[in-house]
Amino acid sequence: MCNLKPLSREAIPAAVEKAVRYRLLKEPSEAESICQDVLAIDPENQQALVVLLLALTDRFSQGAPACVSQAREVLSRLHSEYDRLYYAGLISERRAKAQLHTGSPEAAHAAFEWLEEAMSWYDKAEARRPEGNDDALLRWNACVRTIRQNNLGPRPVEEFQNSLE
Repeated sequence: MCNLKPLSREAIPAAVEKAVRYRLLKEPSEAESICQDVLAIDPENQQALVVLLLALTDRFSQGAPACVSQAREVLSRLHSEYDRLYYAGLISERRAKAQLHTGSPEAAHAAFEWLEEAMSWYDKAEARRPEGNDDALLRWNACVRTIRQNNLGPRPVEEFQNSLE
C-alpha cells in the first residue's frame, strides 16, 4: 500500500489556491483531496476548511449523501460564529438546489423547506456579520428568488397531516 506524502508548511497557501481553482473547474473531488493534504499539516487552517466545505456541497447535486454529514462536521471546525452560521445556511441552500434538480414529485416541497432553513441561518448570520459584509443578505435574496422562480411553497396541509398518521 502506498503512503500519502505530506506537504511542506510553505506550500500550504499555494495548495489552498489550487483547491480553489479545482472547485472553479468543477472538480470538487480534487479540491477535497488538496484540502485534506493541507489539513493533515495544519488542521485548523480556516481557509482550507471553507474550501473543503464548499467542495463537499458542490457534490450534493451528484447524489453523494455522505457529503452532507461531512460538510456539517467541517462546519463545526470553523472558529468564527458568523462563518458557522453563514455556511450552515449555504449547506441548506445547496441541499435545496440539489433537491430541485432531482425532479422527484416531492422535490419542490423539500427544496422549499431547505430554503426556509437556509434563510433562518442567514438571518442569524446577518445579526453577527462583520461591518460591510452583506454576504448573508445576498444569499437570503438568492433563496427568495429561487423560491419565486420555481414557484415553491410549503406542503399542502392535508399531505402534512397524513404523513403524521
